[in-house]
Amino acid sequence: MPYTDIGETWQKLSLITGHARRDPDFQFTSLAHLLNVEYLRDCYKSLNRNKAVGIDNVSWEEYGRKLDENLVLLVSKLKRKKYKPIAARRVYIPKSETEKRPLGISALENKIVERGITWILESIYEQDFLNCSYGFRPKRNCHQVLKELNDLIMFQPVNHIVEADIKGFFDNVSHEKLMESIRIRIKDTTLLNLIEKFLKAGYVDDGILVKSDTGTPQGSILSPMLANIFLHYVLDTWFETTVKSRVRGFCEIVRYADDFVCVVRYAADAKRIERGLQNRFNKYGLEIHSTKSRNISFGRFERDNAGTQNRRANTFDFLGFTHYCDRSRKGNFKVGRKTSGKKYSAKCRAMNTWLKAIRNQVKTKEWWKVLKAKLRGHFQYYGVSENYNGIVRFYKFTLRVVRKWMNRRSQKRTMSWVDFTKYLDHYPLPKPKIVHSFYVSPVR
Repeated sequence: MPYTDIGETWQKLSLITGHARRDPDFQFTSLAHLLNVEYLRDCYKSLNRNKAVGIDNVSWEEYGRKLDENLVLLVSKLKRKKYKPIAARRVYIPKSETEKRPLGISALENKIVERGITWILESIYEQDFLNCSYGFRPKRNCHQVLKELNDLIMFQPVNHIVEADIKGFFDNVSHEKLMESIRIRIKDTTLLNLIEKFLKAGYVDDGILVKSDTGTPQGSILSPMLANIFLHYVLDTWFETTVKSRVRGFCEIVRYADDFVCVVRYAADAKRIERGLQNRFNKYGLEIHSTKSRNISFGRFERDNAGTQNRRANTFDFLGFTHYCDRSRKGNFKVGRKTSGKKYSAKCRAMNTWLKAIRNQVKTKEWWKVLKAKLRGHFQYYGVSENYNGIVRFYKFTLRVVRKWMNRRSQKRTMSWVDFTKYLDHYPLPKPKIVHSFYVSPVR
């Protein structure tokens, strides 16, 4: 969110938003001039001051000591088209037991300009984006898309799920195809060239500069917006205008960033959509992951059909949850969900590793605060309807490993469960609770 909404630049952005809303075909030719000192100061203030530094090694505080001077110089370079983004510093974070996810850490000045470009693009494309898109958008989040998916399966004639995984989307999306998508709405060559510079800035991996004609840097501020623009045209709009007009029954798509699920009524339609997705992404130089994409039966008749066919009822994973067909106490169909096995195992390993490392580094009262924050964060994300047992299970696991590592701090007498329970009475940890309820009937 901008820090000042009365400045001239923000007034212009508001006008741009109104124009974009009124005329979906309008092309904007003058946008780069909005990147002025006043605007970029707000961009700087919006940044997380505790984030890791890029290869320039400049922190938020250090840049701010001469903020006006730095911003005047930055704007000068932008106006003279001499600004050149610094390559990101690549690090790797765990994705699964065997995989790691690459992450790019941008230089501070890169982040300021990226934030400015993102807000400009947002003022235009938020008027275009469809309701099926939830990732990295204002006032939208992953729990809303989970509830929408729940409501579609519960209240619409859904019998099949098409789940598709784009293979290495952020690493393989074509710069040329991406820029073609942006040019549909934007004709300002200065801004377009600036975006291309960020795409081609590359990253430094183990001291080696790597540049590519494909991919958007994961971890950058600009990357999610560019991904949403690309997928808006390649997937969302195509599904809305082409797919829905060619199927026989109900179908809908929900998307969070590059993760999406299609809900479909008829089996023949589901097969057509599955083939259509493969062809569509192949056309844009992307590939649907063969082992992570499926077309399955799922819905109110799935459990009965599975019993008749002597097989297990189908389930699918989306945004860290395994979705399955369940029954209410009255015997009615409902969608069940639980923390996916991979995510649960990863969270347990991470908690155990952290406790083992931290227990002797600082005093207990210090790391206890962090432990409470970790638990609150877990319940905040995974505390959704039908997953109470899942978060209780993680809570109990955490208590076991906390006691285990507290007992291994020294050769002192082991803390029994009775003593540990008394300790928790004095220093309580957050208890599991459902934070997000999906049982409010939708208004349709």
